Amino acid sequence: MTGKRNGVVPNAHFRKDWQRFIKTWFNQPLRKQRRHNARIEKARRVAPRPTQKLRPLVHCPTIKYNTKVRLGRGFTIDELKSAGIARKFAPTIGIKVDYRRKNRSVESIQRNVARLKQYRSRLILFPLNSKKTRAEESSAEEISKAQQITGTILPIIKNKRAKTARVPTAEEKKFNAYHTIARSIANKRLVGIREKKAKEAAESLDAPKKK
Repeated sequence: MTGKRNGVVPNAHFRKDWQRFIKTWFNQPLRKQRRHNARIEKARRVAPRPTQKLRPLVHCPTIKYNTKVRLGRGFTIDELKSAGIARKFAPTIGIKVDYRRKNRSVESIQRNVARLKQYRSRLILFPLNSKKTRAEESSAEEISKAQQITGTILPIIKNKRAKTARVPTAEEKKFNAYHTIARSIANKRLVGIREKKAKEAAESLDAPKKK
């Protein structure tokens, strides 16, 4: 042995029963096939009803993500009331309800109410009793056209950005954003001082007298 590491003799104790603490996932391909078969079986079982339920559009929390829109847990009571749908009737026609979420703006209510009305206009409601149909239930002709939806109901459509850049105009090239913002901040800060000076100048003796 050399003098390196103070001449310590290696004496590692590899008796930690490490097999108990290691997990493997070699069954991932089979689990994928099993989930796929389960989705097919569910679609066959609930047909012609859709495999998923209608969910609202909500904004993500925090300042970082609040500009993004995603699917929420369920519609609020105010949104269902504005759309003219009873809260106990909504789950029976494939609409998810969230009793905890609150509407913080009028825009969110209007957006989700329009979503509910669009879904309701496309919905084909099968009658409970084929011999005696109700007013909101669909006719036999509409029922014959029913098709099952297996994906997301009314998915989010993202706005596509322009592929080519636009050439700025001469007026846009002359515009200076920094100076405009700085000027507006200064005007806001000096508005009281300028009003005071104008008032003092009007009341001074040097001001021309009114006839």
